[in-house]
Amino acid sequence: MTVDRAELRERAGQTLHRLAGPGATLRDDQWRAIEALVVDRRRVLCVQRTGWGKSAVYFIATALLRAGTGPATSAGSAPTAPAGPTVIVSPLLALMRNQVAAAERAGIQARTINSANLDEWDTVSAEIRAGAVDVLLISPERLNNPDFRDNVLPSLAATTGLLVIDEAHCVSDWGHDFRPDYRRIRTFLHELRPGTPVLATTATANTRVTDDVAEQLDATSAAGGAGGAGGAGEGGAGRLGDTLVLRGPLDRQSLRLAVLDLPGTAHRLGWLADHLDTLRGSGIVYTLTVAAAAETAEFLRSRGYAVAAYSGQSDDAQRRAAEQDLLDNKIKALVATSALGMGFDKPDLGFVVHLGAPPSPIAYYQQVGRAGRALDGDRYADVVLLPGPEDQAIWRYFASLAFPREEQVRSVLAALENAGRPLSTQALEPIVDLRRTRLELMLKVLDVDGAVRRVRGGWVATGEPWHYDAARLHRVAQARTAEQQIMQEYAVPADTAPPAGRPGCRMEFLRHCLDDPQAQPCGRCDRCAGGWLPAGVSPDALRAAETFLGRAGVEIPPKKLWPTGLEAVGVPLRGKIGPDEQALPGRAVGRLSDLGWGSRLRDLLAAGRPDTALPADVAGAVIDVLREWARGAQPWPARPVGVVAVASRTRPELVASTARRIAEVGRLPLLGSVEPAWAEPPSAQGRGNSAQRVRTVHDAFAAPPELAAALSGLTGPVLLVDDLVDTGWTLTVVARLLRHSGAPAVLPFALATTN
Repeated sequence: MTVDRAELRERAGQTLHRLAGPGATLRDDQWRAIEALVVDRRRVLCVQRTGWGKSAVYFIATALLRAGTGPATSAGSAPTAPAGPTVIVSPLLALMRNQVAAAERAGIQARTINSANLDEWDTVSAEIRAGAVDVLLISPERLNNPDFRDNVLPSLAATTGLLVIDEAHCVSDWGHDFRPDYRRIRTFLHELRPGTPVLATTATANTRVTDDVAEQLDATSAAGGAGGAGGAGEGGAGRLGDTLVLRGPLDRQSLRLAVLDLPGTAHRLGWLADHLDTLRGSGIVYTLTVAAAAETAEFLRSRGYAVAAYSGQSDDAQRRAAEQDLLDNKIKALVATSALGMGFDKPDLGFVVHLGAPPSPIAYYQQVGRAGRALDGDRYADVVLLPGPEDQAIWRYFASLAFPREEQVRSVLAALENAGRPLSTQALEPIVDLRRTRLELMLKVLDVDGAVRRVRGGWVATGEPWHYDAARLHRVAQARTAEQQIMQEYAVPADTAPPAGRPGCRMEFLRHCLDDPQAQPCGRCDRCAGGWLPAGVSPDALRAAETFLGRAGVEIPPKKLWPTGLEAVGVPLRGKIGPDEQALPGRAVGRLSDLGWGSRLRDLLAAGRPDTALPADVAGAVIDVLREWARGAQPWPARPVGVVAVASRTRPELVASTARRIAEVGRLPLLGSVEPAWAEPPSAQGRGNSAQRVRTVHDAFAAPPELAAALSGLTGPVLLVDDLVDTGWTLTVVARLLRHSGAPAVLPFALATTN
């Protein structure tokens, strides 16, 4: 008995109707992907624009496979028994929630195992074993959870009916959002039963990323790139080894793109306040940093808008509530970081505004693709970029978090090899001068490469040889730098000629960056059709923004616990920091990432900038912060009775003049300076993680005899003045020293903090 492909396509269409409504029809490439998965049991990579319907492909394929259909060969044979569950590897909880809801519309039982539903894991596992789950959604990180990897994954791989890798560009380190955990999918692929179909989907992959992902999917590991990424267009297909690549045109006809070049941050916030309500429907305002998201949301709320902030630092309940409020049009906008990037599905999203440019045109295309999916005819979703001069500094900061130097990697491998037992990330921190996020990234890459393995209790070395691929890392870094330059070229205003060799049309520009051979002028953007958005800002909105941004003052929370593992590097500190050694909550003028004072403080504290006395504008902000601290809602517990500076080797005049100014205005005695004992400037020692920083600054300061004598007779707190708070451990250690020297309490004050 052979498969009736026409009848199978009819059944696929019926499932689509349950998903998307009775008027929906399958695209040719959607059917080609479904047919390849269900009938031919192929590995397929779909590179299609956002809103094309990639999720429909895997839900329809799931429904057909679970019903039992199709032979294992395209020639036709007896129908197969019902397949096992589909496993979808999905990067974000927001995406998982949307997919679970979509599956339910198609009559598909979907479940998820993630960090936010720990109490449901046993129930979900039991349902999988009972065959009651059609789709299981997991994060790539789950693939290397020791319990899941060792106890669940082997049986899951043996029964999986279809593996789906969503947002597959994350597999490639050439992709704009590479995630090491995605590389673990290779292990899952090798453990699948022969003939298990695999689908990878993405909307944001140029030819290099497409070829890289397709090669990794290839069941035969065929290289050589035969066929490349294949033809473009509906029905266009190519092959790389055994992987079928379906790549379509990337135009988004419902989007019209614009760039507004405004004079400064106050003008950009003022523009939002004036014009957000003129943008159709509800939408997303993207920012580059968590601080900017929080500040922008606060300002817009002060101007009467219903908005919510959204970032990776928001807890899951807050993110879930904010997503639902946007889906229900209860708010005008989510003000979000890239944490709301992949997978958030609101078909009628009316606009996307970027307050600051992402570092890559491909990432920008991915984010703006959230908008306008359900719009047609002459209805457009507005996509507006408001670039700022601080964008490049923020790009450089995130670029500094790239893969560590080889000697740092080797020191971690040596520590694991010599330990003879698993070491946690916290235990490794005193060994290597890397912040935890970079250390964890490095360990994930080493795990994927087979040099280390995550087990209960931490990490162990495998003993497998490992090569530091400096050449590839350099090429990836160069690619990132080139993308940043291209993004600057994209952001040129409409009334300025485009850079030589670049398309004038905004959408054509982005499609070229994604190697879309059908890229052509869109006829809709501000370059093709002229600007339709006013660039003016009302005096009232501008004044409000300037007042808002002019506010100064952020809290410096005190440290209460010493980092783990200090005793292993000769520092006799552990556990809680005693109340008689702690600093009190402190204050800083602002964060380096702030929209308001951030730019000014970054300039003042930039590496290599000549040391100068405290500028008048910053001095005014210092006094404002101290005045608010004394009289505000959370005042200091007692007025300080003296000022102490942390002597600086890199900015001695800036710190000393700040301390003098505070003492003069507050009519307080300047008691002296805590002197550093280290032989090299702090900047030469790197930023470091908490354990490394404590190791560096422990016993590295001294209170001169005259300062110690002044402290011993005090009856109130002292203000401890520094320029920059990074890890916070310098102020913690110096506060402990002052407390030991007789200070009743210590109130830290700094010009800026890094977070």
